[in-house]
Amino acid sequence: MKLHLLCAAAAGLLLASCAKTSEAVSPEEWAWLDFERVSDVPVLAPDSTAVFACPMRGEDVLWMESDVFNPAATVKGDSIVVLFRSEDNSAQGIGKRTSRIGYATSADGINFDIAPTPVLYPANDAESIHEVPGGCEDPRVAMTDDGTYVMMYTQWNRQVPRLAVATSTDLRNWTKHGPAFAKAYDGRFADMASKSASIVTKLDGDRQIIAKIDGKYVMYWGEAFVNVATSTDLVNWTPLLDENGELLKVMTPRKGKFDSSLTECGPPAVITDKGILLLYNGKNAEGDWADPEYTEKTYCGGQALFDTNDPTHLITRLDKPFFVPETDFEKSGQYPAGTVFIEGLAYHNGKWHLYYGCADSLVGAAVRTNK
Repeated sequence: MKLHLLCAAAAGLLLASCAKTSEAVSPEEWAWLDFERVSDVPVLAPDSTAVFACPMRGEDVLWMESDVFNPAATVKGDSIVVLFRSEDNSAQGIGKRTSRIGYATSADGINFDIAPTPVLYPANDAESIHEVPGGCEDPRVAMTDDGTYVMMYTQWNRQVPRLAVATSTDLRNWTKHGPAFAKAYDGRFADMASKSASIVTKLDGDRQIIAKIDGKYVMYWGEAFVNVATSTDLVNWTPLLDENGELLKVMTPRKGKFDSSLTECGPPAVITDKGILLLYNGKNAEGDWADPEYTEKTYCGGQALFDTNDPTHLITRLDKPFFVPETDFEKSGQYPAGTVFIEGLAYHNGKWHLYYGCADSLVGAAVRTNK
């Protein structure tokens, strides 16, 4: 398995192959197309009574008052744990409130008990420069073989969003490690806008755990395009570069498709017998670039297949989304264009449970039986 910084000739070949993304392989052979919603109502919603003593503000705040969305998911013991983004009511407008990450647990993946206070939040700590006042957003979480949980989340200081890392052994008490790319290339990407990371995982028996490829951990990340990064410790990550020394773009938006504006990474990717399956969020563009079948600016769920032996090689991706906004609560709230923003994926009792943000305001769930 080869995973390294690409020389000029190899990079050119890879980029050419990445451009060939027509579905030569039938989607039925590789894609997970059979997710079904578990409920006609959201599984998580705001709570105007939940109070948190905010160390950032030095006062009590209603930390779940406005919106609850964009969840991560994993398994602890016999339960599914969802770590969700919540917003208080400190301002109006997307990105203008403070976000904190809450904790909810469920035996069946549908009915949740929510902890009264958040588990990750902006505070007077070493990461305050990156997290105050916007907070901690859009988590993804995956587990190592020894039971350590790794969270990739966005730090938002209302100036630059940064992809960051936190770790925990119980999902409640987290250690913040700061921006994921802070040390790569002597800090070249430390202040770059970055978000949305999908660490590559695999099924080991009945557990979904973080995998290694060619001796390294691998993650897909990005919003406007997809890049690959590697790590030896799950804390410090190195993005891959092309022959010009720029970020390697292994997947980009397509004119006239549902992902014509953004290809934003979703939950942890999964190694299957066909390759590495990446679930991602495709945003439809406006105007000439848009897919006319979907509302402009709508977020839908997409799937892409990468080569397990070379995670930079995009084999194929769906031309149409596998998951689209349908219900009223997926087409209202803060984002009325419609959003099913997939972020959480957990394997539990022989089924894959998918959790997603609904219009930046609620949390929905879908499920498929493993085959």
